[in-house]
Amino acid sequence: MMISAGPVPLVFALQPQPLVDKLTAAIDGQAGQLSSRLFPDGEVWLRILTPVTDRHCLVVADLSHPNGKYLPLLFLLETLRELGAASVGLVAPYLAYMRQDRRFADGEAVTSRLFARDLSMHMDWLVTVDPHLHRYHALEEIYQVPCRVVRASPALADWLKNRENLLLVGPDAESEQWVADIAGRSGHPWLVAAKQRLGDRSVTVSLPDTGAYRRSAAVIIDDVIASGQTILQCIAALRSRGIEHIECAAVHGIFADGVDTKLLEAGLGQLVTTNTIAHPSNRVDVSPLLAAPVLDCLQQMFNARNPVG
Repeated sequence: MMISAGPVPLVFALQPQPLVDKLTAAIDGQAGQLSSRLFPDGEVWLRILTPVTDRHCLVVADLSHPNGKYLPLLFLLETLRELGAASVGLVAPYLAYMRQDRRFADGEAVTSRLFARDLSMHMDWLVTVDPHLHRYHALEEIYQVPCRVVRASPALADWLKNRENLLLVGPDAESEQWVADIAGRSGHPWLVAAKQRLGDRSVTVSLPDTGAYRRSAAVIIDDVIASGQTILQCIAALRSRGIEHIECAAVHGIFADGVDTKLLEAGLGQLVTTNTIAHPSNRVDVSPLLAAPVLDCLQQMFNARNPVG
């Protein structure tokens, strides 16, 4: 499926990732070629090798651990524009800097707004997967370009739906939207734990009554695993209730400080993530979900550049 009457879109990426190839195939795109390296002083050198004049381009960029990736990304986006690309979009399967969405203490930087304002200046549209929208209702509150948000719930539900005797567990109130949606699609019972955060890496988790599910396997569902402390506490809480087989599935696996190993050592039978961030736990492919919104954005860019009549 290509944008109607439009040229084949070019797909660029600064880091190799299986999702890039899958998405390129899903939209009938063409892989754009580039070369990049670091000078001895750490500055970025970048060269685009594929002609881009009058071509609609998109860049696929996993923005986990973003600080070292951001400048190369901006250089790529702006160079595509300077070389005459018809449009330049960004597919960020994981979108960084969504956590700090208000000023919690005097003098703090509201980095979500600052990051969004700056990134918006370098692209024409944005597609992402399950951004951490907590106090924002939509990305357009902070981004100044058309945005499409893809929910990974259908893909995770497909992974679960043929399995029996499962209890889906949200480890905190923020996870409820994901676990409820997935449970509704897969047909499994679900519940949500209560979390009290004591610090960035210190939490406590308490569960509602699980007596009816003692013989079930539990699958913890979350959007992002970063420090992993909430998941570790949830595993301990489930074990204290006599639930022995525990798995975990998340949309985005950041796994700071090697916590993926700690989770498996804590007794997880399986740790599963989508391929928004490349990791050995990737079992769920979101590229089929990304294809339609990406093609829609490309079509809108083509229509804007080639108005009918």
